[in-house]
Amino acid sequence: MPQKVKSITDLPGIGPSTASKLMDAGYTTLEAIAVATPQELAASTGIPLSTAQKIIRAAREALDIRFKTAKEIKEERLSIRKITTGSRNLDGLLGGGVETRTITEFFGEFGTGKTQICHQLSVNVQLPQDRGGLEAKAVYIDTEGTFRWERIESMARALGLDPDKVMENIFYIRVINSDHQIAVVDELFKLVPEHNIKLVIVDSIMGYFRAEYPGRENLAIRQQKLNKHLHQLMRLAEIYDVAVVITNQVMARPDVFYGDPTQPVGGHVLYHAPGIRVQLRKSRGNKRIARIVDAPHLPEGEAVFVITEWGIRDPEE
Repeated sequence: MPQKVKSITDLPGIGPSTASKLMDAGYTTLEAIAVATPQELAASTGIPLSTAQKIIRAAREALDIRFKTAKEIKEERLSIRKITTGSRNLDGLLGGGVETRTITEFFGEFGTGKTQICHQLSVNVQLPQDRGGLEAKAVYIDTEGTFRWERIESMARALGLDPDKVMENIFYIRVINSDHQIAVVDELFKLVPEHNIKLVIVDSIMGYFRAEYPGRENLAIRQQKLNKHLHQLMRLAEIYDVAVVITNQVMARPDVFYGDPTQPVGGHVLYHAPGIRVQLRKSRGNKRIARIVDAPHLPEGEAVFVITEWGIRDPEE
């Protein structure tokens, strides 16, 4: 079940004064408190050791950090919900659709359909459950100015939905740099539960990080910030049972002579974060090929879908 505690001020027994001391000492998240020792928490905030122990225990309970049986993990996985992509082929590849409580990454070259899938999911999440939706709203974080309301309108019409209503249920924001991108996700911990949001899109995840931290000398700080951002998104997905979808660019690897010379940008930090990684590539005409690159619970495979004026669909046989 999603946890009710979403910030340190919600922890039982923490008043405004204690919360302020924790934040001043740099303990601004539940995770930061959960991994601290009682001694260091007490020393850096000036609160009694017994209080520090209680706060740490409460933070760990809120984050559900404890031993679980394999059966409990199975039951948690069975409660995960899925959003249809509009293509049965692509849904089948993803094990039934885009999952909640998971980060799904779509990466590929320009024009492979990353943004089209994001638009389609923003509409489809609003469908009733028997049509592959969650009867919920979406957040669209745009880093590259690729969002088009016209596409939302035509996709909504194709599904027999009221386009204006559909657009009202998509919270859109154009972010201006990587710090803004991180700050926006922080705000979502309040916005998501208040507005029945079940899909968060970041299109694209790496745009600003690449532009603002070029060269090897900036790589360490870039990866640190990116790691923090991805953990924010993972926590958001898990706490509120939200599907998080990120898109990513690719770069050419000159050292690869056989096979695919492109790889997603972001390095090892990004490799370890998403639950499901899907590579998209162009085929003939409006056909696109999706391939599972990494997903611990899904077999490797490929699926063909098409991008039509009505949205993401299966190719006509």
